[in-house]
Amino acid sequence: MGRGRLRIYLGAAPGVGKTYAMLAEGGRRRARGTDVVVGLVETHGRARTAALLDGLEAVPRRTVPHRGAEFTELDVAAVIARRPDVALIDELAHTNVPGSPNAKRWQDVEEILDAGIDVVSTVNVQHLESVNDVVEQITGVPQRETVPDEVVRRAEQVELVDMAPEALRRRMAHGNVYAPEKIDAALGNYFRVGNLTALRELALLWLADKVDDQLDRYRVDHGIRGTWQARERVVVALTGGPEGDTLIRRAARIADRARGADLLALHVTRSDGPTDAAPANLTRQRSLVESLGGSYHQVVGTNVPDALLDFARGVNATQLVLGASRRGRLAQVFSRGVGVTVTAGSGPIDVHLVSHEEAGQGHRWRALRTAWGVPAARRAAGFALAAIGLPLLTLLLAGLRGEVSLTSDILLFQAAVVGVALVGGLYPALFAAVAGTLLLNFYFTPPRGTFTVYGAESMLQLAVFIVVGITVSTIVDVTARRGREAARARADAQVLSTLAGDILRGDAGDAPPGGRGPLNGILERLRETYALASATLLERDPAAPQAPWTIVASAGGPPVTRPDDGDCDVLVDDALALAVRGRTLPASDRRILEAFAAQAAVALRHRRLAETAEQVAPLEAADRMRTALLGAVSHDLRTPLASAMAAVDSLRSPDVVWSDQDRDELTVMAAESLERLDRLVANLLDMSRLQAGVLGVSRRPIAVEDVVPRALDGLGDIDVHVDVSVPAGLPEVAADPALLERVLANLVSNAVRHNPPGEPVLITASAHAARVQVRVIDRGPGIPPADRDRAFAPFQRLGDRGDRTGVGLGLALSRGLTEAMGGAIEIEETPGGGLTMVVALPAAVREERT
Repeated sequence: MGRGRLRIYLGAAPGVGKTYAMLAEGGRRRARGTDVVVGLVETHGRARTAALLDGLEAVPRRTVPHRGAEFTELDVAAVIARRPDVALIDELAHTNVPGSPNAKRWQDVEEILDAGIDVVSTVNVQHLESVNDVVEQITGVPQRETVPDEVVRRAEQVELVDMAPEALRRRMAHGNVYAPEKIDAALGNYFRVGNLTALRELALLWLADKVDDQLDRYRVDHGIRGTWQARERVVVALTGGPEGDTLIRRAARIADRARGADLLALHVTRSDGPTDAAPANLTRQRSLVESLGGSYHQVVGTNVPDALLDFARGVNATQLVLGASRRGRLAQVFSRGVGVTVTAGSGPIDVHLVSHEEAGQGHRWRALRTAWGVPAARRAAGFALAAIGLPLLTLLLAGLRGEVSLTSDILLFQAAVVGVALVGGLYPALFAAVAGTLLLNFYFTPPRGTFTVYGAESMLQLAVFIVVGITVSTIVDVTARRGREAARARADAQVLSTLAGDILRGDAGDAPPGGRGPLNGILERLRETYALASATLLERDPAAPQAPWTIVASAGGPPVTRPDDGDCDVLVDDALALAVRGRTLPASDRRILEAFAAQAAVALRHRRLAETAEQVAPLEAADRMRTALLGAVSHDLRTPLASAMAAVDSLRSPDVVWSDQDRDELTVMAAESLERLDRLVANLLDMSRLQAGVLGVSRRPIAVEDVVPRALDGLGDIDVHVDVSVPAGLPEVAADPALLERVLANLVSNAVRHNPPGEPVLITASAHAARVQVRVIDRGPGIPPADRDRAFAPFQRLGDRGDRTGVGLGLALSRGLTEAMGGAIEIEETPGGGLTMVVALPAAVREERT
């Protein structure tokens, strides 16, 4: 029995109608005679969704006891035993109650599919693992339940259940999604138009990527090499020349005209040796492409036009952007060039030839490259030219024997030898010189028909012919050898340049040992450059030469444990060695290996300096904290202390007789000063505990409506009225009651201090999903967006005046305490002016759910 087929309804947000669509599909299949059962469906109290369950058989759920309560989950065994054709199973990303056979519902679905049963399920885009963090950034709500993207991608069908944000908000306002008491909070938080629009775009883009994968698989399975212009993909070809920046920007503009188009940059590295590509240009152009949202690719090919077209067809490109040829007009007469060749073979791919400043300027002369002076293919061509051309030339000159002198015959043969030397180098030229000498001697030098030469002039002519042929061929071969050496030096320079670029791109820091950083990147680059199995940096104690080597970093396969175990090694100094395994490098490559070793040693030292700096950073921060604390204490603690001491000294003075009213006023002043001093000291102590990471937090469920009054009572008498609006039925929060009270008291105190006279301070609360938000709203001057992060730094006042402002710990301490309780605190602008402090805390986990 084969595996079942999976169909998934994908939605951008709750309430778009995924479960409704799933049940409607189940009803349609049942009407066609398919055996359909409901494995598990959550209607969330929606009447229209529940109505679709009528007539559909439901498999009883499995009961799972947990923490003294009982819950129901999908009964996988019962569904498999029932063996329907199709099972409807809602909420693919659901987390099962502890004690279930599988932790996640998608794992239950996998078991049912393996049993040969088709499954129809639902999932929201925010539950996909790959976009989970993006959704949290957009909505501010973390999603604890996720499903691996691969599970959804393997589905035979994924159908998007789409709804415009405005339509979904109307559904919510009409009570078709959530209960009435949750509507306002949902519309003001998660279900804002901007959030829904971003989630909708995420869902569309994710589904478009899956469609692309399906299309690619279909084309591969059916052997389709042609381009199907289902989606715009713009490929820009880079040579490494300075014109690349112009081409990239032009291609980006083309891609921008088609929204959602992909931009891909391609550089073709010739497999027969180094090219004119400048590594620095390619590195800069790669960064430019990535900054424009594109991707950079590099392929190796002997024929550049074929490599470009193969890549473009492979990625299903619709447009190809090339630069106008840099070759001169004469060169274009003899060769069509890359642009013309690609255009001729592009088929349905549109080709854009973009003019630039380098067009028509010509290429710099490139030295001939070969292992023996020239490549093997050219040597073969040289031998072929000599073997075919010299006999043909002999036949031609034999027919003109009465009209052409011996001197002309020798000059023409000499020209042929030079031509062979230019094509094939030394050895084909020597062959041509010897063969040409024999042909001249036999057919054209008296006496003809023999290899005997009569006359000093004829012998001189033949000797000069041989000398000139050998000389020209030797010069050509030496030039080619020099070109090979130059090419080799250029290749080495390109490797070193790429190495330097990798180090610079690796940021200032380094990853921890075993992580990806400049040191590991250097070793990986070395391994890739010379096709090695592994590259390892080893270290030992320089004071103990016999001490064992330890592995500092490694790339590739099993690392080398001793330098002697490698196929090649370089000693950087007495303490460091670089060893490689895979093949023995020639002496010409050891210079580059030594350069890699030196750079690896520098990267290692840099890593250790960074680690030392990280260890010193907390000490520097603590020192700055102490300095700021002393500066604050010297002034802000002195004022309430001086007030309290003055009041107590006045009461103790035997020279003054105080009335009962004066005595009460002095007592109140002393008490208020001491209370203020107590709050300041408590804040300082809590801040020091936060900095040291030793603040004790005891979280338990607590109602917001119970904490707010206590926080207000702790402020004493204040001149500003505070309105409190906490809705009934608000979920409890998981928090430390004392710390939460401190947080709210600090925020309300800050709001009261800056609120204009006659305006009330407002405290509201709302809940959505697993978060409860408490807002403290004032109508004061607010904080500019650029200063909001700085507002949470300790000992910052941001323009406050007077000695009643304290040491500037209120917001810093509030954020620290909130984060210690697992929450977050943010600053928003109050509509109409003012500041809104938002405290978001996790809702308390109910005993009957986990």
